[in-house]
Amino acid sequence: MIFAPQSRKYVHMEDDKNTEKNISNLGEFGLIEHLTKNIQLYNKSTKLGVGDDAAVLKYGSNEILISSDLLTEGIHFDLIYSPLKHLGYKAAVVNFSDIYAMNGIPRQITLALAVSQKIKLSMLEEFYSGINLACEKYGVDFVGGDTSTSLTGMHIAITVVGEAKKGKITFRKGAKTNDLICVSGELGGAYMGLQLLEREKKLFLSGNVEQPILEGHSYILEKQLKPEARKDIVQLFETIDLVPTAMIDISDGLSSDIFHICKQSDSGCKIYAEKIPIHHETKKMADEFNIDPLIAAFNGGEDYELLFTVSPNDFDKISNRPEITIIGYITDKQEGKYMVTKENQLIELQAQGWDTTKA
Repeated sequence: MIFAPQSRKYVHMEDDKNTEKNISNLGEFGLIEHLTKNIQLYNKSTKLGVGDDAAVLKYGSNEILISSDLLTEGIHFDLIYSPLKHLGYKAAVVNFSDIYAMNGIPRQITLALAVSQKIKLSMLEEFYSGINLACEKYGVDFVGGDTSTSLTGMHIAITVVGEAKKGKITFRKGAKTNDLICVSGELGGAYMGLQLLEREKKLFLSGNVEQPILEGHSYILEKQLKPEARKDIVQLFETIDLVPTAMIDISDGLSSDIFHICKQSDSGCKIYAEKIPIHHETKKMADEFNIDPLIAAFNGGEDYELLFTVSPNDFDKISNRPEITIIGYITDKQEGKYMVTKENQLIELQAQGWDTTKA
């Protein structure tokens, strides 16, 4: 899932204020849990349904992964500052990331697209070129879909199909006490890229500037507008013969996503603030906005890095990998979920990632 930029509204099908209030109180993930709690599975081929980054289907000796994402204009993206080619690339990549988060490999995607009259043919060609570029880079086949008109902007729904070797699929539920908590890459960049884009948009629309000032911020802008999925990390796992005990991609912020792992694994955690990897450009922009960079890392979202846990026995396999940082460890559930400051103080974590059910 990806988060909603600031001041975007969740659209409700009903006008009943009590219904709206109840949905808002549930939150995005509470709403999903509420709506799907009574779903029954009827086929033996369905190994895992709702509840992880992808569903798992089993056909013979093959395990198939399926995931989907819905991206809505005004909620998940803004065409004022999202180039259509970048948007197509991002729409595909965020789906690939869900498969990598299961320790699998994406193989095919389908696209369902609804567009309003403001979207011209040349714009659609740019959008599709972005999807094709992502598929080429990640070796994924674009195999079909559907198109429709829309009265309310652009709507993108992508379904991705992937596969994993038997016994290699990694769920959110496998973390054990004393497992090491690890992340790939650096965190918070996408959030600060969004802050920059939103600021320049406001200045531009107000007439205070003729052109947005974006030079010198390529890292955070690319993290927001054209992220990459961590195919390389999954390939590394195969090379070093490592299967994480639990894994998720960081789409909703480090805090929210470690909550998912802890909930599914019935555990707690301790994460060390000084260990969180944050790019210097992210820190610089956070300072400009007077934001603690840790806020961007813990609550920002859309980094699409992998958050995973490994057994302490596998420490030597990851300890000297520059693309992986150990940031904490799993604890007993009774010990709670905490961030440890540089001063060794414990601060209870809150799942404050972006939520599309709230204003």
